[in-house]
Amino acid sequence: MALIKIGLIREGKNPPDKRVPFTPAQAEEIEQRFPHAKVICQQSKVRCFEDTEYEARNVNTQLEVNDCDILMGIKEVPIDMLVPDKTYLFFSHTIKKQPYNRKLLQAVLQKKIRLIDYEGLKDTQGNRLVAFGRFAGIVGAYNGLWTYGKRFKQFDLRRAFDCFDINDLKLELRKIKLPPIKIVLTGAGRVGKGAMETLDTAGIRKVSVADFLTKTYSEPVYAQLSSADYHERKEGGHFNRDEFHRNPERYQSTFNKFLKVTDILMAGAFWNPKAPVLFTREEMLASDFGIKIIADITCDINGSIPSTIRASSIPDPLYDYNPETNSDLPAFSHEKFVTVMAVDNLPCELPRSASDEFGRDLIDRILKPLLFEDTEGIIKRGTIAENGKLTAEFAYLQDYVNAT
Repeated sequence: MALIKIGLIREGKNPPDKRVPFTPAQAEEIEQRFPHAKVICQQSKVRCFEDTEYEARNVNTQLEVNDCDILMGIKEVPIDMLVPDKTYLFFSHTIKKQPYNRKLLQAVLQKKIRLIDYEGLKDTQGNRLVAFGRFAGIVGAYNGLWTYGKRFKQFDLRRAFDCFDINDLKLELRKIKLPPIKIVLTGAGRVGKGAMETLDTAGIRKVSVADFLTKTYSEPVYAQLSSADYHERKEGGHFNRDEFHRNPERYQSTFNKFLKVTDILMAGAFWNPKAPVLFTREEMLASDFGIKIIADITCDINGSIPSTIRASSIPDPLYDYNPETNSDLPAFSHEKFVTVMAVDNLPCELPRSASDEFGRDLIDRILKPLLFEDTEGIIKRGTIAENGKLTAEFAYLQDYVNAT
């Protein structure tokens, strides 16, 4: 079998992402498990793993990886760095017709690149096989608690990115001493489970939705909401999960019952633009609106949460939202404002741990169909472009590509 060379490319997007598809130990494992595969690491000064860490595992590092067959990164590759006629794997952020990446997809087609998007790698049931959602949840919930400590001067935590890895972050969570506040967490997927991991590690007790709404506690508690907990059919009748996912416009939000009793909202649920918003700006103006901090982990700008009017960044993660003027101000400007955490690249704060889990999924779920035979169609379903054309699965992007 011919040797297949896999190149781990240097991230070129600004600001550069520190995450990698494979850790040094995983790169070594790949060569051991797949004798016909060789991993080459493009030299980088921004990666969370040093070049010397790869070299210590007998993984070659070099300035250019243009001679590799498969090129793997994390974020979008700048157009001037794309090598024609190669197979690329990265998050292209084109699947939803994002306007800012139209030229990238046009260039991919022009250069006859085979583009496999991590977001499109799914099983036969449509479940994603590789994602950073768990670490978005872990860091997003951590940042929400960090924000509470800062705003109310209760405790001081290091920033997540100052922690070496997830174990270091979990040790930091032991410093938390919260009053008897109530936290709502939406979402039960990867993001929701990651956020729950942080809350559990912090020693915050999980309670039922009914108890959350009706009982008072002498300790901090949280409730994890499913879609059925804050939606109801407009025409009456029981909540139907399949119907909600297919036709969310048939439902209306009942989240207002949580607004009076919640101190921190951690939003980790996927939101369909056709679905109702959680609550409105008008509801935020009510005198009994109780939420003081919103950690919008999903970060849908002008989406389900009215205060998320822009994304924040890792260096500057917070802003206050004034519902009267629908505007943002510096964090902790006034006690009547809501403090918002809406960082849109949360896993980048724990790049070593996030990369380790991501690479594990790639090795266990993706490499075999990528390097051998794609018997389940995993690679086929995730391939956006090939030989200068969109694939059948992504033919709907043609008008997006054609637009100027």
